[in-house]
Amino acid sequence: MNNTDMLILFLITLCASIFFTWYVKRILLKARIADNPIVSEHRHKSGTPTMGGIAFLFTISLIIALYYQNTPILLVSFIMLAGGIVGMVDDLIGLKVKEIQKIVVNISKEVITLGRLDVEPGEEVRVATPKAKSEVDDLLKAGKVEVIGEVPIKTEPEELEKIICQIVLGLFLALTGAVTTLGGFQLGLLSIPIVIIGILGCINSVNLIDGMDGLAAGIVGIASIACCVYCYLFGQINSIPVFLILSGLCLGFLVFNKYPASIFMGDTGSFVLGTGYAAAVMVCDVPYFGVFALGVPIISVVVSLLHRAHIIKLPVEPLHHTLNHYGMSETKIVLSYWGVTALFCIIGILAKMYLF
Repeated sequence: MNNTDMLILFLITLCASIFFTWYVKRILLKARIADNPIVSEHRHKSGTPTMGGIAFLFTISLIIALYYQNTPILLVSFIMLAGGIVGMVDDLIGLKVKEIQKIVVNISKEVITLGRLDVEPGEEVRVATPKAKSEVDDLLKAGKVEVIGEVPIKTEPEELEKIICQIVLGLFLALTGAVTTLGGFQLGLLSIPIVIIGILGCINSVNLIDGMDGLAAGIVGIASIACCVYCYLFGQINSIPVFLILSGLCLGFLVFNKYPASIFMGDTGSFVLGTGYAAAVMVCDVPYFGVFALGVPIISVVVSLLHRAHIIKLPVEPLHHTLNHYGMSETKIVLSYWGVTALFCIIGILAKMYLF
């Protein structure tokens, strides 16, 4: 592809992403398929359409129809399409309410313990864990907490089921034989576990970071644009088109997903972006920079794993919700995460230029 062809590809993806996001938003509003956030700071977003990632599926289908003769584009697009379908199944299952959880506020003048949390006077918390549910009735009788609301908790597939589906996505990519070398190493049979780990890690990193207006789309968009710059500067021109597709998807979606968002991508969208970014990085063989550019979501996953392993304690998971819980505004968090992502990308490019 020459520069003009790549510009046309980007503009087609961008315009299609904008149009299909607008179109899907209208359908979701009519169907009343909306989000109902469980984080107390985000309950005002109830009613915002979710599953907006369906717009990505329409856009990718268009790209496949137009660029079916370009093998890298076709391969990465099919993997994204498969990832989006898996995410959409997750979203559809989530439309069913699993349980209703109480929201309580500490009305006493002292810090109380509820589950694993130390709740300050006047602080609101959701009664989520089995331990918290067993303790809340005694606190209510003692007059230390008061129920101020309830939130529906969506049904989710078992973790093992989700992991199996993600492994299958990794197998799809590995069995194509498109990833034979990575970072200067011949992989051989190791390509199968490495590709699977790459897909698993990227899907869950992007999925975890998708919790604030424009956060996931912005981070993946910045990382993808940076990968385009990296490939241009270091002679991997043929790798640019797949990252242009990811960039166009993200920027088009941000037209409606930036703060205040009028649509959320849901698992459908985060699975598309996670699967697509991982596939693009591995097929184009830019693993070191690709991982570094996605450092913010990866760090967020590590922090959450430390929390789940009881090494650290977060009042709300993941980290960006904890920052919001302690008073940092959503727009500041999103802009900070975008800024750190851009900084990581700049450092990665400069390191390649002057150190390697």
